[in-house]
Order: sequence, then structure tokens, then C-alpha cells
Amino acid sequence: MFFWTSLVAPGIRVAFTDRGAGNLAPRIGGNPDAAVRSRQALELELGTGPGSLHFMNQSHSTVVAEAETGIVPDADALVSPTGTDPLAVLVADCVPVVLVGFGAQSDHVTAVIHAGRRGVEGNIAARTVAELQRHGAESISAWIGPSVCGQCYEVPEDMREEVVKAVPLTFCSTRRGTPALNLAAGVGGQLEALGVSVKDLGGGGNPCTLENERLFSHRAVREGRPAGRLAGLVWRDA
Repeated sequence: MFFWTSLVAPGIRVAFTDRGAGNLAPRIGGNPDAAVRSRQALELELGTGPGSLHFMNQSHSTVVAEAETGIVPDADALVSPTGTDPLAVLVADCVPVVLVGFGAQSDHVTAVIHAGRRGVEGNIAARTVAELQRHGAESISAWIGPSVCGQCYEVPEDMREEVVKAVPLTFCSTRRGTPALNLAAGVGGQLEALGVSVKDLGGGGNPCTLENERLFSHRAVREGRPAGRLAGLVWRDA
């Protein structure tokens, strides 16, 4: 079910799912009922209760929203000001980022980010960090989950030039020497420039969604892999 999971602070757990958790996006794969059941099974595994996970309507924006019960916001980053809301971000090649902010009284503020090309170019990471700081985070740690690697994310030369102009660390080439982008490196550099401590997952295997068959990948669907979305998660561990 999990590609990687860890208790990252007292009572706070971070995880990234794999295909064993099932497709978690009802709008993807043609079987919304199965996706709903996968979400229910995941919540049971997390111990957070039915319907507890907060999701977003993701659209490659730079919008940051606060988690509210019963509302699925149009956003690509979601913040829990109290750290008590279980948060989820869905991806299948884009970069999932989970953040935990620590305050003076050991309070936690949590967030998740859907960092695609446009989100990285527009620095959605900085907007999310600013929200965590506004809610009292004095130090922040981040975990970057599985995504398509730079050597697999081929793009037109003019697109690479445009994105690299804004985020130099995204510059990459494929193994064939064609233009590519490394979005994980880009968002990691943006976070580190803001003083965020970016943690290594370690031991989870190849995190490239295209190369690792344990993971969902939009690009791999044409090669016969099932369509679906994996999740980056942060929740209170009971």
C-alpha cells in the first residue's frame, strides 16, 4: 500500500502510496466506485475515520487553500493550520510534496503540494511555505515523493528554456540527450532556498513513476500500465 511511510514527528506521519493502495482518483481510470473504495480502505489503514481525508480539485494552479470539512477546494496546495486534518495530494508523474511546520509550543502545521510544471514555474512552494509561516511555523520540513524523473520527462526545447529561466535547477536532458525537466530538483531547490529542510525518503526504491511499475504514471498508461493516481499523505497517527 505504501511506497514509503514514516513517523516524522510525535504523532505526525507522512506517507506516499503505491499501486497497492489502488487508484485514489474517481475521475481517472473509468471506475469511480473502485476509487471510492480505495479511498475508504486507505482511511481504514490510516485510522483516520471514514471520509476524513481532505483532497483538492487540482488544476496545475498556484492556489493554496485551507482544509475545511466538507469542501474540496480548487487548489494545488492544501494547508491544515492545526495539523489535525488528514491531507492528501494526488499525482501520477507530477511531484507530491508534504510539509510539516513546527512552532514554538511544538504545535504542528501541515500541508501538501501538487507541483507540476506550471506549479514549479510559478513557485507554489513559496506560497505554501508563506501560509505555514503565517500560521506559526518557525521551522519546516518537507518530503518529496515519487514523480517522473528528469531523464524521463522530455519536453520541447522552448519549454525547457522557459521553465529553466524561472527555476534553473530544473534543467535536465534525457538519456538520449534531448531536452528535459527535473521538477523534483526544482521544487527541492525552491524549498531549500526558503530555509526548509528537505528530507531524504531513503530505502523506498526507484521513485521515478515512469520507471517503477509499483507506481502510477500517466506516461506509462500508453505502455499498458493501469491509469490511476497515488497519494502523498500527512495525518495524525493515533
